[in-house]
Amino acid sequence: MQDILLIIPAYNEGKNIEKVVDELENKFPTLDYLVVNDGSTDNTAGICREKGYHVLDLPINLGLAGCFQAGMKYAYAKGYHYAIQFDGDGQHRPEYIQDIRRKMDEGYDIVIGSRFVDQPKNWSFRMLGSRLIAGAIWLTTGARIADPTSGMRMFNQNMIREFALNLNYGPEPDTISFLIRRGAKVAESPVRISQRLEGESYLKPWVAVKYMVRMLISIFLIQNFRRR
Repeated sequence: MQDILLIIPAYNEGKNIEKVVDELENKFPTLDYLVVNDGSTDNTAGICREKGYHVLDLPINLGLAGCFQAGMKYAYAKGYHYAIQFDGDGQHRPEYIQDIRRKMDEGYDIVIGSRFVDQPKNWSFRMLGSRLIAGAIWLTTGARIADPTSGMRMFNQNMIREFALNLNYGPEPDTISFLIRRGAKVAESPVRISQRLEGESYLKPWVAVKYMVRMLISIFLIQNFRRR
C-alpha cells in the first residue's frame, strides 16, 4: 500500500504520537505516513525529530483545516494516489485501512471509515449530532452517509488535487457535502475506533454543540454560495 499516505495532524500530541507512529512502523511498515506538527507547544516536534519520524513541522498553529491541507499538498507533490486522514491520538486503527482502500477501488472519490454504518442505532450525544448532520447532507445532496463526522477519511488523487490547490477545503462534513454537490462519489467502510490514548479531547460538550450548529448552518446555507 505504498501509494497511500497517512496524514497525521498533531497538535500537542506528545503523550500519544510515539505510540501511534511506532505501531505504524512496527506493524504496518508498508504504509507511508506524514506527521504534520501543527505548531505544537509541547514536545510533539521534539519526539518526532528524536525518533526520526517523517514529519512536516508547521511554524505556527494553523488548525485542523490548514494542517490537513499542508499534508495534502505534500501528498500531491509526491504523487500519492490516495491520502487518508489519521488521528494522532490513537483512536484510529490502521488495520482498517486495507478495507477502506478496497472500497475506494470500486470507483469512489472519498471513503469514510464509518463507526455507525453497520451498528445498531443508539441515541448517544455523539450519535445524535452525527445524525443531524447526516440528515442535513441528505436533504441538500440526496446522499445518505451514516457517519459524516468520522475523522478517518480516504481521498483519491482527484480529491488530493482539490485539497492541495484550492482554499477553504477543511476535512469536515460541510466540505464533504460541497464535494458531493460537485459530483464526488462517497462511500463508507465500517471501522471501530479506540479510546484516546492520553490527554483530553478538545471536543467538550459545549464545543461539540457549537461545532454541530456551525456544520448545519454551513451545509444548509453557506455551501449554496461556495466556490472552489
